[in-house]
Amino acid sequence: MRIATWNVNSIKQRGEALDAWLEERQPDIVCLQETKCTDEAFDREAYESRGYNVAAHGQKSFNGVAILSRIPFDEVSVRLPGDAEDEQARFIEAVVSTASGVLRVATIYLPNGNPPATEKYAYKLRWMDRLMRHARQRLALEEPLVFAGDYNVIPTLNDVSHPKLWEKDALFLPETRARYRSLVNLGLTDAIRAMNDDPGLYTFWDYQAGAWQKNIGIRIDHLLLSPQAADRLSSGGIDKHVRGWEKPSDHVPVWIDLGLNSR
Repeated sequence: MRIATWNVNSIKQRGEALDAWLEERQPDIVCLQETKCTDEAFDREAYESRGYNVAAHGQKSFNGVAILSRIPFDEVSVRLPGDAEDEQARFIEAVVSTASGVLRVATIYLPNGNPPATEKYAYKLRWMDRLMRHARQRLALEEPLVFAGDYNVIPTLNDVSHPKLWEKDALFLPETRARYRSLVNLGLTDAIRAMNDDPGLYTFWDYQAGAWQKNIGIRIDHLLLSPQAADRLSSGGIDKHVRGWEKPSDHVPVWIDLGLNSR
């Protein structure tokens, strides 16, 4: 089974690119972030016609997450638990039944947190704390689990081309990285790093200052796996070439293959 994550930075603007990539990569489940549209405005028919079931949780112009799945959903839940007053559309989780058993997948759009000396960074850290509590509960179920998405976290020096450019950024502050390590240390596996520890693996290139042309990139889009999912990890990669397409997102898709029979 192929599972992917992609921050499309507006599904309306990236519709043609998403269609082309779906045809090229043929994923079974796709986790999308920054759809930037309400649930009513999400063009479900466009993806249902391609054989996908659609679960979306959005808001107008900002944030927004979705899951496309070739397998029908058994359960869908929206919003990260832990703060009933948090209205931002940043989390959706689904359960599907495969021939190999149950699979739980969550789409995550973790807050950016900039500028650091503001409530935005405090919100980011609180959100990460909530995610850790939720992950701990889900890991106790001992089932294949994939937490996929745009984490807005540069985990290590190995994940950034020019560290000096980011040392005061919320994505790279020591407290941010420490919380990410705490999350992973609950028993999750960073899928891409489990297969390749080379430098130069990036998933985001800013639109400004020729970042793409100069390969000034960072890795902030991650798929974190429970032990039961990590045991089935067989391959994966970063579709860097998509950043060079016409009207691209500033992020690119990241995908993995798990040894689960989807049908």
